[in-house]
Parts: sequence; C-alpha cells; structure tokens
Amino acid sequence: MPDEHDDEELDALEHPRDGVPPVVDDPDLLERAVDALTSGTGPVAVDAERASGYRYGQSAYLVQLRREGAGTWLVDPVPLPDLSVLDAALADTEWVLHAATQDIPCLAELGLRPRRLFDTELGARIAGLPRVGLSSVLEYYLGVTLAKEHSAVDWSTRPLPEPWLRYAALDVELLVELRHRMERDLVEQGKLGWAAQEFDALTRFTGPEQRPDPWRRTSGMHRVRTRRGAATVRELWRTRDELARHRDVTPGRILPDATLIDLAMRAPESEATLHRGATEKSQTRQRRAAQGLKRHAGAWVGAIRAAAEIPDRELPDLTTASDAPPPPRAWADRDPVAAARLTQVKEELAALSEHYEVPVENLLTPDTLRRVLWRPPDRDDPTAVAAALTAYGARPWQCELVAPVIAQALKDHPAD
Repeated sequence: MPDEHDDEELDALEHPRDGVPPVVDDPDLLERAVDALTSGTGPVAVDAERASGYRYGQSAYLVQLRREGAGTWLVDPVPLPDLSVLDAALADTEWVLHAATQDIPCLAELGLRPRRLFDTELGARIAGLPRVGLSSVLEYYLGVTLAKEHSAVDWSTRPLPEPWLRYAALDVELLVELRHRMERDLVEQGKLGWAAQEFDALTRFTGPEQRPDPWRRTSGMHRVRTRRGAATVRELWRTRDELARHRDVTPGRILPDATLIDLAMRAPESEATLHRGATEKSQTRQRRAAQGLKRHAGAWVGAIRAAAEIPDRELPDLTTASDAPPPPRAWADRDPVAAARLTQVKEELAALSEHYEVPVENLLTPDTLRRVLWRPPDRDDPTAVAAALTAYGARPWQCELVAPVIAQALKDHPAD
C-alpha cells in the first residue's frame, strides 16, 4: 500500500499546540484533571511511559491524556499511585491508544482500565500499513513526523526534563485525529468490523501469559547440559531477581544473562574465582558484569553452593513437558501428514495476507495455527474448525477467513 504523503513535504511535530502542560502530581491538580476530562467530548487519547531497561517491572512513570475540550494532562503516578477516580470519570469514554498491549498492564496497576478502545497500532496492521510505529502511522495519515528520541529514556527520573515532557505530550497530541482518519480508511476497506472485534478483545487483555519456571528463559540456557547446571541457573536467577526487586532495577543491570550462564557452567566455589569467566561482548556489559560480580559476590557463591547441595532426585529436568506442538522444523520427521497440512495452510494464508493486506500473524496467531493443525478437530468441516479456533481465542472474522482453509487442508491430508 503506497504512503498517502509520498509526494508531500512532511511537517515535523515539535511543540504541543497548547504548550507543555504542568505535571499533575498532587490530589488538587488531579481533581482539576478529572473535572476537565469529564467535561471534554469524544474519545480520550491515552499513553503511558515506563522505565524499561532501568527499573524492575513495567510500571508507568507518566500517564498522558488528551481530550477535545479538555486539553492535554500529564499525570505523575509516583505520588498518585491510585488513579481510580480518573478511571471512573472516563468509564463510558472510548480510549485511543497506540500498541495497547504495552500500556494496558501498567495502567491497570494504577486503577485505569478501558471499557472501549481503539488501538491505532493494531488498526494500522489491519489497514495494511507497511510500518505501524506511531511516527510512521502519523506520517501516513496526517502528513506529520514525530521525533522518538526520548522513547528509551529513564522515565523514573525526577524531575522530568522539559524536553521529555514535550515529547510525552506530543504522543497524545494527534492520537484522536489519527483514530478518526484511520476509522474512515477501515470503513473504506470493509475492515472496520474486523478491527472492532480486535479492539473489543483488547479490553479483556491482562498482560503476557506468565510462564512457569521463568529462569528457563535465561539467554544462553541452551548451553547448559546437566540437571545440576540447570539447578545452578535457577538459584542464580532467583538470587539476581531478588536483588533486582530490592534495588528496583532491571535484572540485567545486576548481572547480564551471559555472565549468569557462565557462572552456572563453571560453578566457582569461592569469591576469588568468580571473575575467571568469559568476557562480555560489549564494554558496557563487561563493566556491568564486573561490578555485579564484585558487589554481590557473596550472594552468587551462596546460590552456587545452594544448588550444589540439592539432592539428585530433586534436580530440575533439563526440559519440561508441554502441551504445545513441536517446532515446525520437527514436523516432517514426527508427523509428515501434519507437516503437509502446515505447508499447505501457510501458503494459503500467505495468499490471503497479500489479498487483504493484513499480516499473516494477524489473520491467525502462529501458535493457534500450529495447535489446530497438530491436533485437528474430529471433523474436517469449517464449523468444527471454527469451534476449535474459537477455543484458542480466535475472533469471528479470523474464523470466517481461515477456517475454510484449514478444513480443506484436513480433507487433503486427513489424520490417521
């Protein structure tokens, strides 16, 4: 899909039209914000800034809101951790967010939860835009550019610098206008119903699925080949997580994953031998690893010794049982018929993706596709397939498009 503004000179969005508003950081200012937003009209643009990479967890350190007739409000949730009064005021209002799954969990921590929403990132995917970042979508629909130089800063910094606040205000400056223009595009393409189903599902989103044994996701875990080594990774991971939580920093700032895996594989028995591992690839990580090893030397040795004392029968398995299908690369060996089904459906979905200009992963999540094809329903008709897809969370519009494709593949490659 061509960009609507390819031949136009784009305007840079540098200053909020009403200036940078003061930060709402006390109950009196919050009450003023609530009154203003309540008296406003139309949807409310909402955004949140986190301190990813700096702080433990994904809490919000600034909440931005803008509504017609109310202006822009920047709310500091550090002194105001309960924003339920704001939530109540906006309960019947449609919220406009960009990449809502990133912000919904941290907003929920503050008592904020949309009942209706419009996600301009997800809407852009369904509309067929090649790039779906906020700046790119604003360029496409409104012909403006948006600087993103402060997107990765430490938003837990106080006081927040004025350039950061200006950036934060601009993130919601045109979000409602963008929503209206995108809605017209979706209507013209006949996809507004699809988008509405996706937006409705997002109102029930609570956050990424919490996997058991999160320590198993440590980068480099594949290098650990023994159960004792796995137990050592687990004890080191738990120690690092506790230290990170206590200091309120991201775990990687306590000790990089590569250094943690190296410790687990070497299992040094004393603080004097902690530093004999491999060198980190970057100077920053090398410095961080050296500082983390030195600062918490006793904790690392304690974790290693704790793992060494675990009885053999209590050691964790190297792998865990899962109800998920095997990786697609293993299908041909384990079930050639299922592999043939997968190949056929992927080709058909690629064609549907091109026809409707919707990414394949938005037509149906890869995990759902693999589960239905690996353990197909008893019948190979679209109704049975649609029921199976729905059980995994697929929306009606997805079932309508994809169920016939899967049903045909089941007929062409029936299970034994």
